[in-house]
Amino acid sequence: MYIPDPEKEKKEILNQYRNLLRVWSKREKPVNKKLVRKAFNLAVDAHKDMRRKSGEPYIYHPLEVARIAAGEIGLGTTSVICALLHDVVEDTDYTLADIRIPFGDTITRIIDGLTKIEEIFDHTSSSAQAENFRKMLLTLSVDIRVILIKLADRLHNMRTLEAMPRDKQLKIASETLYLFAPLAHRLGLHAIKSELEDLSLKFLEPEIYNTIYSRLEESRPERKRFINKFIYPIKKELASKGMDFTIIGREKSVFSIWEKMKVKEIPFEDVFDLFAIRVVIDVPEEEEKEQCWRVYSVITDNYKPNQSRLRDWISLPKANGYEALHTTVMSRSGKWVEVQIRTTRMNEIAEKGYAAHWKYKDGADRDTGLDEWMSKIREMLQSEDSDALNFLDDFKLNLFSDEIFVYTPQGDLKSLPAGSTVLDFSYNIHSQIGNQAIGGKVNHDLVPLSHKLFSGDQVEVIVSKKQHPRENWLDFVVTARAKHRIKAALKDEYKKHAEEGKHLLQKYFEQLKIEFTEGVAARFMEFMRYTSQNKMYYDLVKGNILPQKVKAFTQLSPKGNWLSFISRPFSRSKSHSSVSPDIVEKMNEKPETLVLSDNIEDIRYVISECCNP
Repeated sequence: MYIPDPEKEKKEILNQYRNLLRVWSKREKPVNKKLVRKAFNLAVDAHKDMRRKSGEPYIYHPLEVARIAAGEIGLGTTSVICALLHDVVEDTDYTLADIRIPFGDTITRIIDGLTKIEEIFDHTSSSAQAENFRKMLLTLSVDIRVILIKLADRLHNMRTLEAMPRDKQLKIASETLYLFAPLAHRLGLHAIKSELEDLSLKFLEPEIYNTIYSRLEESRPERKRFINKFIYPIKKELASKGMDFTIIGREKSVFSIWEKMKVKEIPFEDVFDLFAIRVVIDVPEEEEKEQCWRVYSVITDNYKPNQSRLRDWISLPKANGYEALHTTVMSRSGKWVEVQIRTTRMNEIAEKGYAAHWKYKDGADRDTGLDEWMSKIREMLQSEDSDALNFLDDFKLNLFSDEIFVYTPQGDLKSLPAGSTVLDFSYNIHSQIGNQAIGGKVNHDLVPLSHKLFSGDQVEVIVSKKQHPRENWLDFVVTARAKHRIKAALKDEYKKHAEEGKHLLQKYFEQLKIEFTEGVAARFMEFMRYTSQNKMYYDLVKGNILPQKVKAFTQLSPKGNWLSFISRPFSRSKSHSSVSPDIVEKMNEKPETLVLSDNIEDIRYVISECCNP
């Protein structure tokens, strides 16, 4: 149990602030340091009477979020200030106006975005949460720092989740595993992604987590001896060549080991690749590719490589900016070992993702695909698809997908998620090409739209102006872009056919000498047992409702008895004795209409609720 001690807490607050300054302020100007100090003072004042569930002062949380943003993600002054103030507007009496005056519009806008996000995950309804998550992601098009700071916030909350009740632990851990870990992955924050996954597993499946963690601890000394023995000849040869390098033995995460055990249905003892070796070299950017392959040559001179496991992410970086050479080699004891080769720049991008990507990017030449991915996300976010849960599934699918690289007939390179089809490729080129696609040629062979593509394929799309999207296309496309475009086209087609169906039903009734009104349409819908008029109209056009059904409806309710459809809600009596002759005449002329004269005192009727607001 936490026991408050004001003096100790005051010292700890200052200590945490100094830790923040150490990871952030190395290259900062004095004016920025003053702004951060101002933000720190405001946050301390705003949260002075608040405590976390653990009993600790609340200010510990924003200080740690700011440290993660600066030290583990690599963000700058603006983000540090926003992290310090991210809960001020949400949880205290301070307003956005109080933030805008000392810190300006940019910081205010980011804090506003962070404040709105706080409200999102309070919903118990998954569909409401999904819709709000879509709104949250709209901030990507405004300022991605909102999402990066939110990831820092979520990471600290996961690190301190022990203090929360069990139901909250399950809810927060589930959200983290489903949404935040994939988001960190796509933004290139590998270390944060792995920690979020491990912490989620720790609370969702504590027995599994503790078992794997304990087994890793038990076998750590043995693995350390193996790694030292494995890297010795590599270190010796790289040093003899005068290379500036670091070799790290990296242990696989608990979550990734558990995933491998599930997928391969094997026990812990049969998971051999529990670690990877990472070689990081410090070379000028223009020499990176050549020197990485030089290191690869040294490694494969000492150990036999598995050629099928070679991955060149330097020539073709991943969409999140990741660059490296990956290979798997056989050790002298007969174990397969994964080796990653990176430069210092590549390693920083791999660990800090988006922030490091922009740090090293000079102009458009260093576009690694992240900009294109963000454009696709913005396009997805503009979708008017009413099913937010479907959107969320599509979004998550595209966050975590592996990639393939295929070519157009002109030799242009296209990146797609693994498992993509010819139809996914078609929509990647242009929505109109996708809508009119009837097949394709892969490496000059004719294939159907559902044909799956592989890296290196050359793809040509065959189109026809008579083609239109089909509902079954959704069964085999995998990209969110294709799904969104197909759904949008089907929705437009549905509305168009529904309008045509309404005119067709009107025509049928006119042929039977019956005036078509909304009331008649509603009764016919009831007769056909539809719950949606548009669906009924659509089926009329598609031939699912035959003209004979319309005729059967009118025979069941002949023209002379149509008054019964209208009069039932208004009168218990079918007698015309209380109705004046001129009204009876009008009712016979137009039976679906109820006519009231000035003298209505003897007519039995009630006013509908809609007429009596």
